[in-house]
Amino acid sequence: MTLDRRIVLGGGLALAACDRRADAQTPVSIPPLRSAAAFPVGVCVQEEQLGDPSLVPLIAAQISQVTPEWEMKMEYIVKDDGSFRFEAPDRIAAFARANGMRLFGHTLIWYAQVPGAFERLEGKRIKFGDAYRNYILAVAGRYHGQAVGWDVVNEAVAEDGNGWRDSLWSQKLGKLQHMVLAFQHAREADPDAVLFLNDYNLENIPRKRATFMKLVEALLKAGAPIGGVGTQTHLAADLAPGEITKALKDLASLGLMVHVSEMDVSLTRSRGVLKDRSKLLAGQSRVYAEAAEAFSSLPAAQRFAFTHWGLRDKDSWLKRENPADAPLLFDDAGRPKAAAAAWIGGLRA
Repeated sequence: MTLDRRIVLGGGLALAACDRRADAQTPVSIPPLRSAAAFPVGVCVQEEQLGDPSLVPLIAAQISQVTPEWEMKMEYIVKDDGSFRFEAPDRIAAFARANGMRLFGHTLIWYAQVPGAFERLEGKRIKFGDAYRNYILAVAGRYHGQAVGWDVVNEAVAEDGNGWRDSLWSQKLGKLQHMVLAFQHAREADPDAVLFLNDYNLENIPRKRATFMKLVEALLKAGAPIGGVGTQTHLAADLAPGEITKALKDLASLGLMVHVSEMDVSLTRSRGVLKDRSKLLAGQSRVYAEAAEAFSSLPAAQRFAFTHWGLRDKDSWLKRENPADAPLLFDDAGRPKAAAAAWIGGLRA
């Protein structure tokens, strides 16, 4: 993401209403995303969305892989007493299975989530390490045989690319070692899943991308069984042309599988280079087209999947932060936008 995801960026209801009128577009006709692409096409879902009679058919028609948006994260799974709950991720897994879709696990270890049950553990390294391993084995092991991959460690690189983030995990188990252990435990739990290091701003902060790639190399050297790299690809509509292409080429040079893991293209997070709403929409389409073309150009064996972080605008976390945003391929009603046609057009370029 271009800015910290937790910052709410203005925008009121009046502006949102104005922008909805400005976003009115000629309806486009597209083939299903999953049939247009030569690789799996994913989307994130929440358990409550599986009861939406208008969204479920859209996902079923367009998508071949699902990622739980947050209900496979510690904030859901780890209860205050240290026990685990799996009702929501189990339902998402069952939905994927019933619809012949791949399931992607997101995420095992994330610096931003520290359940109280972990914080209350005594300071003994062995006890903390045992709990850490037990969690990863329980979660990754539960979906062994269905999850095709996991974001094992999420957002490990500092915001500006200056080194790695500090966290409870790094404090207790070591800055590099907690990541090595996470990958080793995930491999123990599931010998078949592709294991990913996942991060954001790799397209628009070259320094962060360089640090990310050095971290991958350090983890591999330390024996971490990394099989892929994930780039979230939360972008803004005024991203300079060529940045996505450079980033994906760099990441592919590691020789691992590549996952565009959480793509959306914000209108409201642009830096003001494009001010007119129609130009922002055109920029959004250009960014989507470049992402599709750049990913399509990677070696087939490295194209793990291309995941959109939602299908309809109204379901996006960006829309929840700013009602004026419209970052996805389908509008609030589930109709394909020009950005969807552009993404498919990029596949054919």
